[in-house]
Amino acid sequence: MIIVLAVSLVGFFGGNATAVSYENTNLYSNGKADGGAVSLTFNVYESAENIEKILTILDEYKAKATFFIGGSWADDNVDCVREIYKRGHELGSHGYFHKDHSKMSYDANLEEIRPSVKLLEMICGKKITLFAPPSGAFCENTLSACAFLEMKVIMWSRDTIDWRDKDVELIKKRATQNLKSGEFILMHPKDVTVEALPEILSYISESGLKTATISQNLGEE
Repeated sequence: MIIVLAVSLVGFFGGNATAVSYENTNLYSNGKADGGAVSLTFNVYESAENIEKILTILDEYKAKATFFIGGSWADDNVDCVREIYKRGHELGSHGYFHKDHSKMSYDANLEEIRPSVKLLEMICGKKITLFAPPSGAFCENTLSACAFLEMKVIMWSRDTIDWRDKDVELIKKRATQNLKSGEFILMHPKDVTVEALPEILSYISESGLKTATISQNLGEE
């Protein structure tokens, strides 16, 4: 199914932009079921200190992840964002100011997403193709704006809810119970996540699975 939104926009950086069609394949919550890999994703608007700890743990387990970075946070933490990319992980946009995209017009979606993308591209020198809406909130306008920007909208198949619950065993269970190839596991740079991450990575390895970035899991790298 293709949904067409006929909306025009004067872009945040100038110039005219017209809303384009998006297909239902523009929205993803899983990767390849037969690829033998799962994707760890981290939505980031906080804690460079915990991100450094997470990067160290990922290195120890030779694991790769996708970090969805908020633009306002990236602007204040350029070195940390650059270090994530330098370590071989994937960067995606998490918007600029952590807004509710489900209540935003096409114009507003584009103006919230595009500056974060431009900033991340300036930091890492690589095209950003993935957007994870804050709180998983999106609408047709979000999908259409991302289609115009040639970006995929990324959700998750597992939410650890680590921002709310401080129980390591509960976080681990949500991340790993009956885990299957292709799944996307949502996390944040919280203290409890840092503590649970080694056990999660050990489980993934012992289950015969591997970690992959979102793009790898979608078969695009």
